[in-house]
Amino acid sequence: MRLRGGAATAAMLMSAVTVAAVAGCAGQGTGDGLGSGSGSGSGPKAGGGAALAAAGELTVKGRAPQTGYERDRFGTAWADTDSNGCDTRDDILKRDLKEVRFTGGDCKVSYGVLESDPYSGKDVTYRRGASKVDIDHVVALSDAWQTGAKYWDASKRTALANDPLNLLAVDASTNRSKGDGDTATWLPPNKAYRCTYVAAQVAVKKKYGLWVTAAEKSAMRRVLTSCPDQKLPTGGNPTKAPERFHAG
Repeated sequence: MRLRGGAATAAMLMSAVTVAAVAGCAGQGTGDGLGSGSGSGSGPKAGGGAALAAAGELTVKGRAPQTGYERDRFGTAWADTDSNGCDTRDDILKRDLKEVRFTGGDCKVSYGVLESDPYSGKDVTYRRGASKVDIDHVVALSDAWQTGAKYWDASKRTALANDPLNLLAVDASTNRSKGDGDTATWLPPNKAYRCTYVAAQVAVKKKYGLWVTAAEKSAMRRVLTSCPDQKLPTGGNPTKAPERFHAG
């Protein structure tokens, strides 16, 4: 989901978990988050085997109907499931933005710069209240609903919606073109980020036991074949939210 300065809470989160990010589809270069930032969130870390191998292990089924899907089935938006006193959205902003500034303490991000947005490749400035930055669910919640999440209990759905492994700060205008697309229907225009992006989708689906469609699996393998050394992100939050959280 580079913090320069800031609170002890942010520093503790920064040291907790990191992610392997391979910058290009050739599998060359590394990064420290799903996005371009390295700040405070409990983001994913490298490990668990190659992304291509993990993609091959995902269960293939057809999409279930979208019937019954609503955002609140995944709990209140940006719930503080890691109990650090900050909501999930601000955690990811702190993790992924640079030059971060706060308002009213050390949680609410008022300003930051998304340098080299992973989806578009351009720099994007974040200002609270007039944001050009979205926090994207790498595996869209609607897609998750249709590939297994509709059968989960509320705790697991809330966990997925707030898991840093599945969250990324991105350019809002580029992100709006994604909808609830999977790898077969949408990839970032920034081709250099596609291997990292697909590896993150594989990691989330593997962690939560979500299935993929045949077309989706084929697309995942096609992208990852071009970067066979791409690591699989791991980490994030537990797959069950604390009992105090409820979903519709």
